[in-house]
Amino acid sequence: MRSKLFLLAFCMLFLASCSSSRTTFAKKRNQLKANETQIKKLPSVKQSQHVKKLEKGNKPLNKYTLQYIKKYASLAVLEMHKYKIPASITLAQGVLESGNGRSQLASKSNNHFGIKCHTGWKGGRVFHDDDEKGECFRKYKYVQSSYEDHSKFLSGRRRYASLFKLRKSDYKGWAKGLKKAGYATDKKYPKKLIKIIEDYKLYEFDKFREKDLKKIKKETKRSQVKTITKSKKSPHQNYKVKKGDTLYSIARKFKTTIKNLKDANNLSTNILSIGQQLTIK
Repeated sequence: MRSKLFLLAFCMLFLASCSSSRTTFAKKRNQLKANETQIKKLPSVKQSQHVKKLEKGNKPLNKYTLQYIKKYASLAVLEMHKYKIPASITLAQGVLESGNGRSQLASKSNNHFGIKCHTGWKGGRVFHDDDEKGECFRKYKYVQSSYEDHSKFLSGRRRYASLFKLRKSDYKGWAKGLKKAGYATDKKYPKKLIKIIEDYKLYEFDKFREKDLKKIKKETKRSQVKTITKSKKSPHQNYKVKKGDTLYSIARKFKTTIKNLKDANNLSTNILSIGQQLTIK
C-alpha cells in the first residue's frame, strides 16, 4: 500500500514538473513577438532645432534623411536609455536599412531595420526578396514597435554582447562591431553608418541624458510616429544591383535620373556593389 502511494505521489510530481517546464518554454517563445503598444506623445529631443542647424550649413544633405531624423530621433533616444544602444547608431541604421523610411519593406510592414523572422518569431510577417528570393521579414503595426524590437534583437543575442561594453559615445566601435557580429553582409556597412552619423551629426543625440528629456519643453508641432500599415500598393519599388549595373543604366531602365536615385538612397558617390538594394521612386 505504501509503495503504491509513493508511486502515485511521484507521478503527480513528475506531471507537475512537466507542466511547469512547458509553461516556462511557452513564455520564452511568446517573447519572440513585438510589443505593439504605442507612446502617443514622445518627448522632444530638440530634433527640429537640430535639423534647422543642418539645413543652414553649406553641405548638401538629403531632405528625406532630414525628415527621418526629425520624425524618429525621439524614438532613438528613448531606446538608448532603455537598452543602452547609442541613439546615433539606431537612427543611422534606420536611415540606411529603411531608405529613410521609404523602402517597400518599411512602407508596407513598418520594418525599419531589415530584421528577418528567424526561428520562433510569432508576430506578423511579410515575404521580400533579399539575399534570397521570398525571405521572411518581421511585420509591425507601428514604427515604434520596429524600434523596440531592434533594441531587443541586439540586446538579447550573445553575438552582440561585446558591443554593450563600449562607451555610448563610441559610435565607430558600434558600427564596426555590428558588421563583425554579422548584422549585415555589406563590407562597407560600418563606413556607411559612420558617414550618416557624421554628415548629420547624429552623435549629438547620444548626449541626451534621461533627466534632460523631462526638462525640454515639448514641441507644439511634432510629426506623429504612428504609422498604420497600408494595404495600398507602395508607389516605390526596390531593385537589387546586378553585375554590370551602373547608376546610369538603372536610371535609364526605370526612366528616372541619377540624381533621383542618389537622393532616394542616400548615396554620395556613383559606386554600387552587387546585391545592394536600391529604392526606385
